[in-house]
Amino acid sequence: MTKTSAPWTAGRDAQLPEDTARLLSTVPEWFGQPESNEEYIDAARTKETWTVRDNAGKVIGLTLVDRHFPHVAEIHLTVVDREFHGSGVGSAMVEALEAEAIDSGVKMLEVKTLGASHPDEGYRRTRHFYEKCGFLALEETRMWGEDTPCLIMVKPLCPNLATRRRG
Repeated sequence: MTKTSAPWTAGRDAQLPEDTARLLSTVPEWFGQPESNEEYIDAARTKETWTVRDNAGKVIGLTLVDRHFPHVAEIHLTVVDREFHGSGVGSAMVEALEAEAIDSGVKMLEVKTLGASHPDEGYRRTRHFYEKCGFLALEETRMWGEDTPCLIMVKPLCPNLATRRRG
């Protein structure tokens, strides 16, 4: 497991579809669409998985990651057991993923979430979480349908990415 500055330890783990299903069920206001949840559970069978476990070894937070290109890692799903919201579990996973990504040459992290043009309070909190982690809003699209605005957020990992001159 990778140490972080948060009070929790996060690191790469095995694929954990059962834990994914259990965690999704703890926060139905975010993950209340059975079809979408089944897609997340299926994704948990194959995607790169990062977790935080409690002292007894129970998974209390889980992040699924895609690596579309060597320079980009995408957070496909982050879910934290409701009992541990606000305790640093999500931050620990993002920090651990970021540290590993930098070490492996990744230049940017990406996440997609429900856009601000939708009034959902839970996802306002989700956007705020990612902003606190250093993610910036890039674009809001309708890729998920007219009633489900998708906000693409990115976090540059290369310190000079924004200021580097083209040669």
